[in-house]
Amino acid sequence: MNTIFQTTITQIGDSAREALLDDMLITFREGAPADIEEFCFIHRHGNTLGELQAGGWMELAEQRYPITAVGDVASQNLRELGHLTVRFDGESQAEFPGSIHVAGTTPVDIPLGSTLKFIA
Repeated sequence: MNTIFQTTITQIGDSAREALLDDMLITFREGAPADIEEFCFIHRHGNTLGELQAGGWMELAEQRYPITAVGDVASQNLRELGHLTVRFDGESQAEFPGSIHVAGTTPVDIPLGSTLKFIA
C-alpha cells in the first residue's frame, strides 16, 4: 500500500463539527479564508503523491474507511487547496465533483491533532 497523502488536523472551525451531524467532513489547508475556515477541519498541507481512487482507504483518527467514490476534481482540490468534502454514506457515485465517499460510521468527534491519511 502507498500513502497518497498524510496530514495532521491543526485547527477546528467553530462550525466544523456540525457537518459531522450530516455525515460530512470538510477539510482545508492552513491559511483558508476566514469564512471558509469556520466550517472546516484545518490541516497542515503536505504533498499529494498520486490520485484518490475508489478502492483505496482513508484513515482518520486511527479509524480506517474504504473509499467508495471519488469526484472528478477531488484529487486536484486536495493537492491545490487541501480541500475535501468526505461523505460517510458509502455511495458508489460521487455526489459532487470535489467530494469523496467512504463506507463506515461517521465519527462523533475528530480531536485536534488527529491524523488524516489516504492510502492506495
